[in-house]
Amino acid sequence: MASFSSRNRWTCPALNYLNVCHLLLVFFLPALVSSVELTFELPDNAKECFHENIQKGIQTTFEFQVVTGGHYDVDVSIETPTKQVIYKEVKKQYDTFPFVPETTGTYSFCFSNEFSTFSHKLVYMDLQVGDESPLPGVGEHITAMTQLETSAQSIHENLNSVIDYQTHHRLREAQGRKRAEDLNERVQLWSILETLAVFSISVGQFNCERPIPESQCPMLQF
Repeated sequence: MASFSSRNRWTCPALNYLNVCHLLLVFFLPALVSSVELTFELPDNAKECFHENIQKGIQTTFEFQVVTGGHYDVDVSIETPTKQVIYKEVKKQYDTFPFVPETTGTYSFCFSNEFSTFSHKLVYMDLQVGDESPLPGVGEHITAMTQLETSAQSIHENLNSVIDYQTHHRLREAQGRKRAEDLNERVQLWSILETLAVFSISVGQFNCERPIPESQCPMLQF
């Protein structure tokens, strides 16, 4: 069993140069988002659960994908604090499940590989709890945002989208690389077996077809 909690947000101290702080936060906030993102190994015949305290009514998004192992599938379930199963999938490769908790408490996110007897799985999961807060100072005043604030907010949102795209592309790259390595191992093994078979056939043919010396041939008596 394992547990995790959302990362703490970093807030910029009160400075006279607030606009400079906005620009700095654009580059540092993508790594400080209140979310959980991890990749872990799930052994065969094993079950792993993660737990998160979630408040009632907060929009939550759960996403997972099997990166490597077997047929790239795993059993997944989500339980509420009252042990009610609100999500359950069997032998699923990837999925995204948004939901709004009806009760406050500890929610369990479980991955099971108990149906597999020898295949280890590498699983990626992402848990987003709540909407990301805007940049400090942006949108806190009644007047319209300045051009610099608008640009900072736009850059921040675009950087978040870039991070999401990079994550999914890296997962696909890792999955494709693993498949290519497995295929390469099978091709190499088959090539070795074919080489041994050809060598054995060649030796056998040589022994069967080489001429027998006359001295070793029996003389026929009439």
